[in-house]
Amino acid sequence: MPSKLAALNRWVDDVAKRTRPDHVHWCDGSQAEYDQLVDAMLKTGDLIELNQQTHPRCYLHRSDPQDVARVEQLTVICSKNKDDAGPNNIWMDPAEAHAKIDALFEGCMAGRTLYVIPYCMGPLGSPLSRCGVEITDSPYVVANMRIMTRMGTAAQERIEREGTFIKALHSIGELDPERRWIMHFPEELTIKSFGSGYGGNALLGKKCHALRIGSYQARIEGWLAEHMLIVGIENPRHEIRYVAAAFPSACGKTNLSMLIPPEGYQRDGWKVWTVGDDICWMRPGKDGRLYAINPEAGYFGVAPGTSKKTNPNALAMLQHDTIFTNVAVTADNQPWWEGLDDRKPVKDWQGRDYDPANGPAAHPNSRFTVRANQCPSWSPEAESDQGVPIDAIVFGGRRGSVVPLVFEARDWTHGVLIGASMASETTAAATDVGVPIRRDPMAMKPFCGYNYGDYFAHWLSFDQPGAKLPKVYQVNWFRKSSDGKFLWPGFGDNMRVLEWMLKRVAGDAGAIETPIGNLPSADDLNLDGLHLSDGALDELFRVDSAEWRAEEAAVGEYLASYGSHIPDALLAEHQRVVAALDAETDVSAMPRRAAAS
Repeated sequence: MPSKLAALNRWVDDVAKRTRPDHVHWCDGSQAEYDQLVDAMLKTGDLIELNQQTHPRCYLHRSDPQDVARVEQLTVICSKNKDDAGPNNIWMDPAEAHAKIDALFEGCMAGRTLYVIPYCMGPLGSPLSRCGVEITDSPYVVANMRIMTRMGTAAQERIEREGTFIKALHSIGELDPERRWIMHFPEELTIKSFGSGYGGNALLGKKCHALRIGSYQARIEGWLAEHMLIVGIENPRHEIRYVAAAFPSACGKTNLSMLIPPEGYQRDGWKVWTVGDDICWMRPGKDGRLYAINPEAGYFGVAPGTSKKTNPNALAMLQHDTIFTNVAVTADNQPWWEGLDDRKPVKDWQGRDYDPANGPAAHPNSRFTVRANQCPSWSPEAESDQGVPIDAIVFGGRRGSVVPLVFEARDWTHGVLIGASMASETTAAATDVGVPIRRDPMAMKPFCGYNYGDYFAHWLSFDQPGAKLPKVYQVNWFRKSSDGKFLWPGFGDNMRVLEWMLKRVAGDAGAIETPIGNLPSADDLNLDGLHLSDGALDELFRVDSAEWRAEEAAVGEYLASYGSHIPDALLAEHQRVVAALDAETDVSAMPRRAAAS
């Protein structure tokens, strides 16, 4: 029903006049509403019913083959001043942007229903949460937003109490790649997206609100909106410490958020609790610690590679009440993707008879949308209004050499430098193939809604008297031997690295100081039951001075690209690390014990 908030009603009316829908529907978020949407999409073919015996209430959506991923080249930040967007963003003048995209919205919903989706990012009662309203003409978007956010009447009531909301306008248009834009207006707290039905471009509460607009809001209001998982680690004494971690794509982010400890750890009573797999909002508490919420209520995860071996918790939660997008199907109409199992699909992601000559059966970016509380490792603290206290922040990347398995920042400023220096080797799927290393500070390169230099300064600003900030770490699960094989098993065994971090937080573990940071000493990692190749441990922690001098030279060039916006304190910290490396002749010699058998 229309809102008690006049500003919201006016905006909906204005959009309806421009887009000219046949109907306007205010979403209440009820199960009955969701069921009606699903039934209607089954009739139109927007959804396909999967095997209801094996996957009750699970459905498949096949998107347009030209609309299967985020489009960074068409994603723009429309701040008043170009410099405020920074070289990390594509900028467009706000007046020009509004004119360009509003012309596309003219009459675009004729013959369709305009859906008004009030939503809350974060628990409904949390002071850390922020609300928005998405207008869309896609019932698929409505169904996914119900899974991904706290959507409906309760969110609308909070919006009416607060009197403010993010305006998020979306239409699938004609799904024409030549008529497609995703625009963000930070100063106006407004998002406009046209021409795409894909998740990150169309579920505007996700990357658009929670990160691009959210990071701008966070800077103004004194908190952090980050592309990070949140995971709780419970030790045998039933103490739970929470970790926030940022990883670029293809670096095991979802796997870490739902990690299953090695058998020996499970036997000793260790447990892992999933608070969030993708986005983390952090705010200083009265006690000086950072408290975090997951603003999302669901997971929009990548299907390929998810299996009983890689992520049994993720696979378990997908057996019911899930919307799959662009996966393949088996002969008995079950969802399938590469890496799942040895069965053979019969239909590929486009609905064609499966033929390997056409490429993978499931699209490499095929997805699942599922409620977070279906995950076996889901933490009830994900619904905590105050959030969870963060003890450690982890930055990671995919590096075959140079970066050791783990090291600890000497202090907060050094930690910010580590995050600002984050990089991963590019893969065949990357847009910048040919560039061996892609800098992706804090894993926010596609998502930071303003100038990266100002963003780094905002991070530094949290180091205030009385602050009890998390320890900061860098990890690299992907270091390789000279013959190209991974040296570290990863997956559940990453628990061994997390244990050292949290022992450092508690003051119960030692470390070796090096110019790049603090590394575990020979006896600090629990390697019981782990089989490593000869010399693997030495190589995993080898810090080569020459390699790191070249690395820091590249980091210096990268930071310089942000000009006067880079804070002096970050440049000074970078020079400190460079000077420490210059003073060393060999920091690679570290005493190591033999790998445990």
